[in-house]
Amino acid sequence: MLCPETKGHDMGSVNSMRIAVLGLGKMGSAMALRLERVGFDLTVWNRTRSRAEELGIGMVADTPAAAVRGVDLVLSSLTGPDAVRDVYRGPDGAAQGASGQLFVDVSTTGPDVVFEMDPVLREHGSPLVDAPVLGTVTAVESGSLVVLVGGAEPDVVRARPVLEALGEMHHVGGLGSGARLKLVANSMLGLLSVGGAELLAAGERSGLDREAVFSILARYAPNLESRRKGYVEGRHSPPMFAIRDMLKDLDLGLCLFQRGGAPVPLTALVRELVAETAQADASLDLSAIATRYAPPLPQRSGAGRR
Repeated sequence: MLCPETKGHDMGSVNSMRIAVLGLGKMGSAMALRLERVGFDLTVWNRTRSRAEELGIGMVADTPAAAVRGVDLVLSSLTGPDAVRDVYRGPDGAAQGASGQLFVDVSTTGPDVVFEMDPVLREHGSPLVDAPVLGTVTAVESGSLVVLVGGAEPDVVRARPVLEALGEMHHVGGLGSGARLKLVANSMLGLLSVGGAELLAAGERSGLDREAVFSILARYAPNLESRRKGYVEGRHSPPMFAIRDMLKDLDLGLCLFQRGGAPVPLTALVRELVAETAQADASLDLSAIATRYAPPLPQRSGAGRR
């Protein structure tokens, strides 16, 4: 059983920490705003500088290397493994500015890139913690994310003040453990999302009211409720979690599971169904998986009777 870490620190005594936030996408921006709101001193960097400037907080750095120099902790929120490699190791990458500060990567990347970056950073005296999160922008804003942390205990202790400002922190094991568990979690999200879409269509085709079917499915899978507008009303934009991101995470998960010899036929099938949906429009919300199923048959008088 996962148990939240005990919150024994005084936020007022730690928010003098200087933090660099690398990557200001939807989640990265929300995290930067949350950390700035609770009083941390920020430097921010984004590949598109104008996005960092529009955020209107902290100092805006020109490069990852410049952003991390002189800070106490670096928080990176990037789109995937290749983005992490580029931002950490590329020209003017974060590793060039590393000098003992703690690096915390909250991206969903899988464990491989975590283990690639760890020795690169440690050459400069900087440890790495992987801390992917469960939750949406709304959870960031309320400080109610679930943070899955992998790393050595002393490094996790250093990261705690920042991560507990974002939500409920769970130290789930050594380096890479958070990254592995996040892939398990997102694979489960994929299974539930596809299963919900399939049974919603099946229930409606059998003559049931779509809203009634969805409400019952959401009792078994409460996560579906946050996507009610998508499943019931067909409104899949703006996305909470884009189809393309689910496809990326399922690919990472399948690689991890199959390497370990785990039989995952359901996850593999879900990946194929998500890929079919992505071909139409990968930018839509995950609820767009419902469009994979044919429109409901016209209801007839006496539908469902024999």
